[in-house]
Amino acid sequence: MWTRLAGALTALVLALVLAPTAEARRAPQWAPAGTAAIHPGTQMYTSGAQCTANFVFRDRTGRVYVGYAAHCAGTGEATDTDGCQADSLPLRTPVTFNAGGNPADEGTRIATGRLAYSSWLTMQRLGEADPTTCAYNDLALVRVLPRDVAKVNPSVPFWGGPTGIDTDGTAAGDRVYTFGSSSLRLGLTPLSPHTGISLGDDAADGGWSHPLYTVTPGVPGDSGSAFLSADGTAVGVLSTLGVAPLPASNNIGDLARELAYARAHSGLRGLRLVHGTEPFQAPF
Repeated sequence: MWTRLAGALTALVLALVLAPTAEARRAPQWAPAGTAAIHPGTQMYTSGAQCTANFVFRDRTGRVYVGYAAHCAGTGEATDTDGCQADSLPLRTPVTFNAGGNPADEGTRIATGRLAYSSWLTMQRLGEADPTTCAYNDLALVRVLPRDVAKVNPSVPFWGGPTGIDTDGTAAGDRVYTFGSSSLRLGLTPLSPHTGISLGDDAADGGWSHPLYTVTPGVPGDSGSAFLSADGTAVGVLSTLGVAPLPASNNIGDLARELAYARAHSGLRGLRLVHGTEPFQAPF
């Protein structure tokens, strides 16, 4: 009797230990990186305005989101960069994931998501007053509908990763890696992956921004795209062009700070970055 009881208890303990957690049961089955239709670098259109997807995120319930820049849903001028003042389309605005967009045509629509979080709308709702946060907190999340999650892979094309989130900023000379999908490149994908060199963080920005140069420079349509540090961690999101000393420069908002703000104020519990399924591989 005691032997049978001990055996039953052992089986119960093993079942509890080996049983998948609720989190694991909710984990999506990502599409293979080589064939995924939605991934970092995918073109995203909002009321005709084209931007580039940065990273993939999940919340505690298992919902999947793709990030881009909050200004991609802006309704004002391209020079409106103060997220605490600029107008924006509302949450639940449709955002499409497209392939092959160019200046004359939006290309092929892959899926339609909904704007689920905007740092601009959130800062305005909260009455954010810090000028640096208002200037550089430029992240939005688009929820992928459940039927389209199987089209998603979180890996950055060409480079792989992200391997995590960078938390210590960039120093002058640090190399960074990105993948932009501006429709202005006319579908020439060899121009999408490019590298950059940090100009060094400005202490006055409190770590919110990272000015840099890339070859080729980011252009309109690349906005929102992902930037990886030399170890493959997610360092930032392309926000503005030409803000550093020379006009070909770009500026990226700090992802760690942007994501922390979203975690605190979006209502999306357990929001976090999804690591790439492919290893990060920098050429040098």
